[in-house]
Amino acid sequence: MNTITIEGQLRTEFGKSATRQLRSQEMVPGVIYGGAQEVNFFAPAAAFRPLIYTPSFQYAEVKVGDKTYTTILKDLQFDKLDESLIHIDLLELVGDKKVVADIPIKFTGASKGVKDGGKLVVKMKSLKVKTFPKHLKEFIDVNIENLDLNENIRVEDVKEPNYEILNSPRIPIASVVLTRQLKQEEATAAPAAAAAPAAAAAPAAAAAPAKKK
Repeated sequence: MNTITIEGQLRTEFGKSATRQLRSQEMVPGVIYGGAQEVNFFAPAAAFRPLIYTPSFQYAEVKVGDKTYTTILKDLQFDKLDESLIHIDLLELVGDKKVVADIPIKFTGASKGVKDGGKLVVKMKSLKVKTFPKHLKEFIDVNIENLDLNENIRVEDVKEPNYEILNSPRIPIASVVLTRQLKQEEATAAPAAAAAPAAAAAPAAAAAPAKKK
């Protein structure tokens, strides 16, 4: 698992004025919780970029004073005007304590429906799971080889050992839909298929002998 290292400083001053001063220095305040006690700290905004501007699931080792905390990203707040990061929440990993995390989905295999001309539509990019820290990993593998045209893979189809998946079981994760070309081909084929039985019936009717009166 990739790990980002962040050098932080313990935060001792609070309130709007102190927060504005931190942000004017391009510092971002944050909180580490989930451990023995909450830790209020701040660090340069640039230090958080590798953690937040990526689809990957990663650890963040935050050094504050003489302590290092192994954490995962929990929540972010951005400025409404310039979309800059203004606050971050991190969850400390404690060995015997389960955590809730969003783990990215990695689709594997070539879908049968895609091979037949369909289009794969991804509806969920991650799953919310509850597990012990030792079982956290970069992604959850979801095999789509047997996914056919007009079929879905749902949350309930994902079987991942050691994970309690918290998303609603019936929510679709991915599906294969008909492309415009396939829809046109089906629309063209339908009248032809309907006409075939009628065409076959006509010669049979003509060949039938007339009944005697």
